[in-house]
Amino acid sequence: MIARRVPGTVTGEDGGTVWDSGTFAFLEGDAPDTVNPSLWRQSKLVAEQGLFEVVEGIYQVRGLDLSNVTFVEGTGGVLVIDPLISTETAAAALALYREYRGDRPVTGVLYTHSHVDHFGGVKGVTTQQDVDAGRVPVIAPEGFTEHAVAENVYAGTAMGRRAAYMYGAALARGPRGAVGAGLGQTTSTGTVTLIPPTVTVTGTGQEEVVDGIRMVFQMAPNTEAPAELLVHFPDFRALCAAEDATHTLHNLLTLRGAVVRDPHAWSHALTESIDLFGGTTDVVFASHHWPTWGHERVIAFLELQRDLYGYLHDQSLRLINKGWTGTEIAEYLTLPPALENAWHARGYYGSVSHNLKALYQRYMGWFDGNPAHLWQHPPVEAGRRYVACMGGADAVVEKGREAFEAGDYRWAAEVLSHVVFAEPGHTAAHDLLADTFEQLGYGAENGTWRNFYLSGTTELREGQFGTPTVTAAPDIVAHLTPTMLFDALAIQIDGPKAWDLKAAIDVRLSGTSDCYRLRLTNGVLSYTAAPQHTAADVTLTTTVEALSSLIASGLDAQNLDDAGVQVEGDASVLNRLASILDPGDPDFPIVTP
Repeated sequence: MIARRVPGTVTGEDGGTVWDSGTFAFLEGDAPDTVNPSLWRQSKLVAEQGLFEVVEGIYQVRGLDLSNVTFVEGTGGVLVIDPLISTETAAAALALYREYRGDRPVTGVLYTHSHVDHFGGVKGVTTQQDVDAGRVPVIAPEGFTEHAVAENVYAGTAMGRRAAYMYGAALARGPRGAVGAGLGQTTSTGTVTLIPPTVTVTGTGQEEVVDGIRMVFQMAPNTEAPAELLVHFPDFRALCAAEDATHTLHNLLTLRGAVVRDPHAWSHALTESIDLFGGTTDVVFASHHWPTWGHERVIAFLELQRDLYGYLHDQSLRLINKGWTGTEIAEYLTLPPALENAWHARGYYGSVSHNLKALYQRYMGWFDGNPAHLWQHPPVEAGRRYVACMGGADAVVEKGREAFEAGDYRWAAEVLSHVVFAEPGHTAAHDLLADTFEQLGYGAENGTWRNFYLSGTTELREGQFGTPTVTAAPDIVAHLTPTMLFDALAIQIDGPKAWDLKAAIDVRLSGTSDCYRLRLTNGVLSYTAAPQHTAADVTLTTTVEALSSLIASGLDAQNLDDAGVQVEGDASVLNRLASILDPGDPDFPIVTP
């Protein structure tokens, strides 16, 4: 450590706090009874905040967001790797670096992968103008922009709502509340931005030099992210492992929701890393946690991380082919001692349990093959039937209380949840379920499990708390391609309301020859760029840059006109289309019906 940021608070333009590492100052001494001791240890380590030297010439700021930002010094400036979630925290990290390493200009930016905590703060370290002028290249793996934008827009509302649970957004910081998420403490809540890459890495072995910094890239798609790369710095004998080798078992399926990741590809990517760079690497660092130094320790670390994902994958398939279901595999599969006893393989962020269920989902889907599970009732109807079958709500609550007092919290949560869904106004069930979630949270080694349980407690006791961080920020929406933007609109169509509506809309992009025909039929908004032989009901002419106003305006004709979109034809078609848009609800209930 070189220095801490004092104070540990970062504020936005409006004076509101977007990050405060001081709220985790309670993490000292031995673990209290309300926190799993292993998670307490991890949280203490992750809470270390400040500027750190990895090796001479490579520095990291840790503890100012969920992720780390890395600074690699070149001949005239500094390359920034993964500039955090928010512009405010990224700018604060850069300022801390410059305070101790000199006022070096940013001469390059590198995104290792397509998750928002690795690019959202980019405009806190550079500007679109400097990138456009060629002064600051932005490097990213092939497919980066598409995946970065799609993940935060298509199912962004639901993911954001569940992320509020996952990172404990509504939890008080302290031994009875949020202590961290295992991967980092929590997420900042500042301004999310995006500058698309200007240099695309398309293959393993590709080399780039920025400001005298030599980089050799390894492509690792469909590992921790759909677009991801690792990068070796030969002159520093250092490997940036992105997020493929960190000090935790990572997620194969994050609890906020995502596409299931491929542990087979992940394991093979780490084998390739060892083969490519193992002989010339003395330190491995990542965009979370802390580095591992020493050639032999680096290899041992990478091998264990590789074997961790490989073991989960291979053993799951072995048991799947014996007829085991996902829940059975998750309950009974154990890791070999070398993995079980490695601190960096513990389930602080991902867990063996939910990763194994994700693996089953990846290969077999939601259905476990038992016909009894083929057409089950949804939670409310199932809850009513369970409660009736078990003698009524009061009787079920009493059974739940017996389970709670016996320490069988898993069963208490199961039966009490049925009462809450069957009879939402049953106060005793609400209260006891909140107490049950609380106990499950206190015992969890996994940071995100703890946050989910305690967030459920909070919502039951205090009501819904919504989504504090919106990842579908204007800067991200602005970089939707035309077809991705039309997809985002199509997702919002309220199908039943649109069954009998028909419309044809042309969208012309000025300065190009591109014209898209949007059709609304049978509740589906489809599109094509093929030439059309019939007239549209209405034609919109806009620039690529202003295209996102189609979403921002809600398709209101007047708002589109105000945004500089030319509207020709029957504008009432747009108003009819706007009337059937049904955007997501960032405050939907999770532990109640």
